[in-house]
Amino acid sequence: MCEANAYLIKDGEEKLIMESVDILRPEKNGIYLQDIFGGQCTIKARIKEMNLVDHRILMEEE
Repeated sequence: MCEANAYLIKDGEEKLIMESVDILRPEKNGIYLQDIFGGQCTIKARIKEMNLVDHRILMEEE
């Protein structure tokens, strides 16, 4: 499986936002995430790091 877990750095700590992310897309109002089950959300953040070997997406609040 190639999906990853998405984390948001908030107040210096990593918070899990979504598991099994399949789609990540930058949009005007933030970053759109969709998981393999069809769950979706958009968050106001920027990508800090993507480590696909470890299946991690790390974002920071804007």
